Parts: sequence; structure tokens; C-alpha cells
Amino acid sequence: MAEQHGAWSAAAHPPAGWLPDRPATPVGLPPRPVYREPHPITVAPLLSGVGATLVWFALFGSLGRDLAGYAWWTLTAAVSAWAVATVLALLGDRGVATGVALTAGIGLSTAAGFVAVRWISTNDWPLW
Repeated sequence: MAEQHGAWSAAAHPPAGWLPDRPATPVGLPPRPVYREPHPITVAPLLSGVGATLVWFALFGSLGRDLAGYAWWTLTAAVSAWAVATVLALLGDRGVATGVALTAGIGLSTAAGFVAVRWISTNDWPLW
């Protein structure tokens, strides 16, 4: 049965599940603190950071002519994107910084996966 709060007349017996009114804070104690994010991350800045980083990785990835070039350019793009994300997190919009860092991690993981597949299939490290 659901808990019921509120006043009940003294003449009748309260029903099962009735709880008396409780003060919001105990007597003599300060109110409970409320912790809220001063600058919450919303969807629009997050998606703009994702979109900008996708374009950034597409531009850098298209500079590579083979897998090794693609991997090195992607590593360069990821390091520079993480530097931008750090600056944005400290001085700018943290939603955009989150989108940039998230997408940079996924992009670098994708390039590392391609390198690993080539290394496993040919038994030759493709980056040297």
C-alpha cells in the first residue's frame, strides 16, 4: 500500500500506511545542501562538439595515402582535439569539450583497430 502523508483527525484511527507530517529538516539542524551543476551539459553543445570533431577527423584522415599515414594523421588529430577539449573545459563550453573528447577517443580507437587488424592479418607492424 502506498504511504500516505498529511493530517488525520484525532477522533478516528488512521489507516494503515499513514505517516504523520514530518518537518523538512530536523529541529536545530541546518537545511540539507543541494548540489547542482552550475553549468550543466546540454545536448546541443555536445552534438556540435561531436560534429566539429567528425569534420576535423575527416579532414586529417583524408591526408593519409595509406594505413600508416591515416593512423599518424589520426593520432595528430586526436592529440590536437584533446588539447582543444582541455582548453574548452577550462575556459569555454564544457558540453562542446565533452563532445570533442568523446569523438576524439572513438576516432583514435577506430584507427587503432584498423592498425591492429592489419598487424594481426599480415604479422607486420604497419606504422614503421
